[in-house]
Amino acid sequence: MEKQKTIKEEAIASEPTAKSKNITELPQVSTGLFVEEETFVNNENKDVTIKVVKVGKEKYRVPQSVLNSLKVILEDNPELKTFKVKKTGEGMDTRYTVIPLS
Repeated sequence: MEKQKTIKEEAIASEPTAKSKNITELPQVSTGLFVEEETFVNNENKDVTIKVVKVGKEKYRVPQSVLNSLKVILEDNPELKTFKVKKTGEGMDTRYTVIPLS
């Protein structure tokens, strides 16, 4: 029989299940990845829908501004296979730069 855990032990051992990382954490991103929408309830009890890509067992959030920038790049380079994303700033001042790789 498994030993019961206190709420403190459970909290320390718990890991968020639906937490997604950010696409900027990937060294490179394939343009062939499939995008999914994921909805969750935020701290203000409002539904929030984000776009994510899965790489292995991890989910990475894809900000709309990244998709907008990638669209512009693909207009001039429709054969682009990989890119990476750099992040600057924090919170409302966050900016993403899409860098074509190959």
